[in-house]
Amino acid sequence: MNRDEQDNPAQQAEPARPSGMELSIILPARNEEASLPACLASLLSQSEPGFELGRHWELILVNDDSTDSTRRIAAEAAASHPGITLLDAPPLDLHGRDSLNGKNNACWAGAQIARGRWLLFTDADTVHQPHDLSRSLREAERHHVALLSYSPRQIVSGFWQRALMPLVFSELASVYSTKEVNDPQRRLAAANGQFLLVERDAYFSIGGHRAQGANVLEDVAIARSIKRGQRLIRFRYAPEALSTRMYRTTGDMIAGWTKNLALLMPRPIYLAAWRVLDLVLFFGLPLVAFGLPWLILWQKTVIMLLWVRTLWRFYARVARSNFPAVDIAISIFGVPLFIYLLIRSVIDHNIRHSVTWKGRSYDTGR
Repeated sequence: MNRDEQDNPAQQAEPARPSGMELSIILPARNEEASLPACLASLLSQSEPGFELGRHWELILVNDDSTDSTRRIAAEAAASHPGITLLDAPPLDLHGRDSLNGKNNACWAGAQIARGRWLLFTDADTVHQPHDLSRSLREAERHHVALLSYSPRQIVSGFWQRALMPLVFSELASVYSTKEVNDPQRRLAAANGQFLLVERDAYFSIGGHRAQGANVLEDVAIARSIKRGQRLIRFRYAPEALSTRMYRTTGDMIAGWTKNLALLMPRPIYLAAWRVLDLVLFFGLPLVAFGLPWLILWQKTVIMLLWVRTLWRFYARVARSNFPAVDIAISIFGVPLFIYLLIRSVIDHNIRHSVTWKGRSYDTGR
């Protein structure tokens, strides 16, 4: 199957699913020439006896108006493998009342031509481990869930990524407790769009990505809608399944978290204030203890014990991020940047009502 383009697939009705196609992978890509080859290689290595590309699963590559070599890379893959479809996402109307953002538009377009009983939405910056796909299907069916989502192992580079990313992911682990997310009696829901496996009927019953419009936190919203519909969801950290390099530059990282933090964190300004207190205590207490000569020994001891307690509390929290020990250790130096991004994200979402991602600006005030 090699269908290069479809006529406005975002407007098509849900297609009939032929028997035998177990999984459709939908991979949206916008200017991903640096990441796409490794992602494709990891996906194409997934075929195994009884789980073959083109027969049991398919890959739908959705080019989201890329200006680099992304489309060429995707076209070469589609020409070489009969189980791959290349699709160009429909044009965007960024200013319409019911418009979709780029990723939602691309994912919805891919879903319209998908034939699998399960739909897997994954990103071009992911690398999948051998047999990841078949194992995830078995896991979803074993736990009787309509949605299974993985949080990948994060690959970071450079000082600022290594210092900041553990802070962000430790807060995410605190806010989105997997125990509560996976509990059908709790309202809390979460998912990660880098690996979002959803049962076909459940996906279309909630309107899929089309229902998310310009929502830039579509993964969490989809999980929330499915759980609200009394279907089970499962979310977990899965370093054995896949890894991802979310950001290749510090600028991309700043833009990415500015887009998301105000939506991900329930009280971002409150969180920023707590991180300011961390800085004050972390660096201020030793200065007080050793910078005031009139303090006697027991007073200095009390201050330093308070400092040790501050360190313990801070690093115990950051350790939830599942990052390497060295990255966790230097995370204290990422706190000022984290505070800045929290405040900037709130300003962009709640005051400016606009966020920018991959060369597109989205109105968040609608």
